[in-house]
Amino acid sequence: MATGVAPVAAPTATPAVSASANNTTFAVILSLSFCHLLNDMMQSLVPALYPILKDSYALSFGQVGLITLAFQCTASMLQPVVGMYTDKHPQPYSLMVGMGFTLIGLLLMSQANTYPLILLAAALIGMGSSVFHPEASRVARMAAGGRYGLAQSLFQVGGNMGSAAGPLLAAFIVVPHGQHSIVWFSAAALVAMTVLFQVGGWYSRRRAESKGNAAKPAARAKAAAGPTLSTLSRGRVIGAVLVLVALLFSKNVYSASLGSYFTFYLIEKFGVEVQTAQLYLFAFLVGIVMGTIAGGVVGDKVGRIPVMWFSIVGALPFALMLPYANLFWTGVLAVAVAMIMASAFSAILVYAQELLPGRVGLVAGMFFGFSFGLGGLGAAALGQLADLTSIDTVYKVTPFLLLLGLLTAFLPRHPGRPA
Repeated sequence: MATGVAPVAAPTATPAVSASANNTTFAVILSLSFCHLLNDMMQSLVPALYPILKDSYALSFGQVGLITLAFQCTASMLQPVVGMYTDKHPQPYSLMVGMGFTLIGLLLMSQANTYPLILLAAALIGMGSSVFHPEASRVARMAAGGRYGLAQSLFQVGGNMGSAAGPLLAAFIVVPHGQHSIVWFSAAALVAMTVLFQVGGWYSRRRAESKGNAAKPAARAKAAAGPTLSTLSRGRVIGAVLVLVALLFSKNVYSASLGSYFTFYLIEKFGVEVQTAQLYLFAFLVGIVMGTIAGGVVGDKVGRIPVMWFSIVGALPFALMLPYANLFWTGVLAVAVAMIMASAFSAILVYAQELLPGRVGLVAGMFFGFSFGLGGLGAAALGQLADLTSIDTVYKVTPFLLLLGLLTAFLPRHPGRPA
C-alpha cells in the first residue's frame, strides 16, 4: 500500500516519512471531496430552480426535462473525451479551468430571462462538470495509496453532500429571493477554484517527481494506476462494460424521476408548499450520502458485485410501494431507496477501473458521463410521460427499470481474471 501513497519514497522509508505522505495524500483526497461538494452543490441548484422557472416562464414538464437534458448531456458527451485526452496528456490545472465554466454558467443562470439563455446556462454548468469529474477522479486514485474504494467513496460522498445541500440552500435562499439570488453562489465557485489551484500544484509536482525517478518506471506506473493487463477476453470486457451501462441506466433513470420531479410529485399529490417539498428532496439526497459511504465501506470488504446486486435489485420493493404511500411514508421510502441505490455508483466505477486498468480518466469520464447523460435522457423522457399522463404514472412505471439489475449475474466475479 505504501507504494501508492508515497511514490517518491524509497521502499525502506521510515514510519515518519510514510505518515507524512499519508497525511499529504489524505489532504488531497479531502480537498477533492470538498471541491466535489461545492461543484455538485452548484449543479443541484439547477433542478432546485425548476419550480421557480416553471412558474416564471410558464414551462411545461417537457421543457423542464429539456433543461436537465441540456445540463447533463454536455457533461455526458464531453467527459469521455476529456478522460481519454487526459489519460495521454494529464492537465493538472484543468480542474480549476473546469470550475470556471461552472462560474460562468451560474452568473448567466442568475440573469437569464429567456428559455434559450436558461438552456445555455445549464449547458455551461454541465460543461464544468465534464472537465472536473474525470481529472478529479484520476487525482483521487493517484492519492489513494492502493485503497481505491475508500478514495473513490470519499470523493463521491463530497459530491453527494453537495447535491443534498443544494435543495436546502435553494429552499431558504433561492425560493424566497428568486432566480437572481443564484449569483451569490458564484462565491463557492471562486473558493473551489482556489483550492483546485493548490491541488493542481500537488498533481504537477507529483508528475514531475515521477518523471524524475527513471530507475523503476514500470513499477511506478503500476503503483499509480494499478494492474496494466487484464486476462479477460476483449469480448468479455465489452460485455461487462455493457452490463455496467445497463445498471447505470436503470439506476439513473429512476433517480431522475426522484431528483427532477420529486418536488412536483409532492406538491401535486399532497398539496405541500414548495419549501416543504424541497426539505423532502433534501432528505432524499441525504439518503444518497449515507448510502454512498456505506457502499464504499461494504464494497471494500465483501466485493463490488454483492453491492451491485443489493443496490439495484434491493431498492425495487421500496420503489414499488412508494406511489401508494402517504406523505410520511413517501419520505421514508424515498430515503430508503436513495440509501440502497447510492451504494452502486462507487462499486460500478471501481469495478470498471479494475476491468480497464490504466485507463482511469477514460473510465471516470465515461461512467460519470453516462451517469449524467442517462439521467438527462431519463428526465426528458419522464417529463414527456408526465405531460401525457401524470407525475403519479411516472412513479408507478419507473420502478420496473430496476429489474435490469438482474444483469449483474453476467459480470465476471473478478474483473481482471477469467473466473
